[in-house]
Amino acid sequence: MRTNAEHSELNASIVQTLATELESLRERIDALESSLERKTDHLDRLETELDRERAENERLEARVEELERAQPPIEARLDAHEKKLNANKDRVGELQARELEKGAHLLAANVDESEIDVAGGRLERIGKDDGGRYFRLPESDDPLERGGDVALAHGDLLPIQQLAKMDDDSLRATTSSLPSRLAATLWKARTDPAVGDDPWENGCKTVQEYVTASDLKHWIRRQEKGISDDYAKKLVSRTIDALLELSKNRLAVERTRQRKNGLEYTERRVLLMADADIPGERPSATERDGPETGGVDG
Repeated sequence: MRTNAEHSELNASIVQTLATELESLRERIDALESSLERKTDHLDRLETELDRERAENERLEARVEELERAQPPIEARLDAHEKKLNANKDRVGELQARELEKGAHLLAANVDESEIDVAGGRLERIGKDDGGRYFRLPESDDPLERGGDVALAHGDLLPIQQLAKMDDDSLRATTSSLPSRLAATLWKARTDPAVGDDPWENGCKTVQEYVTASDLKHWIRRQEKGISDDYAKKLVSRTIDALLELSKNRLAVERTRQRKNGLEYTERRVLLMADADIPGERPSATERDGPETGGVDG
């Protein structure tokens, strides 16, 4: 049997354990109460923000309703303005069509080509001495002579010139013939310094410029990467044929004797004569000032 002392020690131990657990529970309760207070404060803030947002939404909804009430009159005014603008555009288009049919040249910036209904249904874009771009009916002269003489119209160009003005994509879409595309690029190289790779040489006396078949072959191989020397030789002949056809025989071909490394051979040359009628090109220096020394004598 336990003694009174043992009972007293047991009771003291139980009391101490219960006191410790009670203190822990108190601390836990205090922590939970603090957390609850923080959450309550946060909830209060959220409710306050929500009230502000609701008030702002109500204000915006009232503004939207106000704008929606005002929208029909604004749309009606816009529709009226659009109808008026369309009517004015139709009137201007009709007046422009009449003036064009009378021979007028109208500044391109003032003409909506897609809205003009003229006899034949075709307008021509031209340049004039004043540097401006104009529309006219094909080959019609302006009775008022505004802007000076016609510098050059697209329809006045030779086919080779028309092709040379195109970019690569347009050129491929226009012709599937590689010799024709090479001929157009060759012509562009002659007239446009920006091209860079120009095989043409300056002539003298009656020859303005020329390109030899051998130089043309090397030029073609630079243009068409990876082609063989034999195929390039074939393309030379086809490109020369395309040049003659597309220039409407404004170019000439001659055979000349050449000597290289002690051997003599005959080579073809494509010639642009000084008196050739090339639309938009001024007379050559040899034609204006007389023959020079050196170069090729046509």
